[in-house]
Amino acid sequence: MALSASDLCVGDERTAVVVDNLTRTQLVQYAGASGDYNPLHTDEVYTTQVAGYPSVFAHGMLSMGATARIITDWVGDGRLLSYGVRFVKQVWPGDTLTARATVVAVQVPAQGSGDHPVVELAVVTTNQHGEEVVTGTATARLDP
Repeated sequence: MALSASDLCVGDERTAVVVDNLTRTQLVQYAGASGDYNPLHTDEVYTTQVAGYPSVFAHGMLSMGATARIITDWVGDGRLLSYGVRFVKQVWPGDTLTARATVVAVQVPAQGSGDHPVVELAVVTTNQHGEEVVTGTATARLDP
């Protein structure tokens, strides 16, 4: 069943675990899928001994993509109109990420305009310590 404007109210929320115990293998798989082979994400020796980080860490776009699941799982595929995030903290191997989407506004067009209603969402993803790692906003098309 498609999501419509009448199904949503400002303040409605959805929460879901979008990554459970991130592995180094998943980081390498994402590097292959995205073409982003920056050694900070896949080479432990380089990352610790040259760059000075405690370990490899997730690509920002991997965290962003995982966060987007909360939106598309709620509003449906092919409905996302805009999506932007800020990377607040690094995501490390072993992290579990929980995303939350909150309805900020529901815009209903004038009757007969032919436009679709739109939902505006705030999104926040936290790690297992409750620390924000990704924050952002999204808009999605709804059914009339």
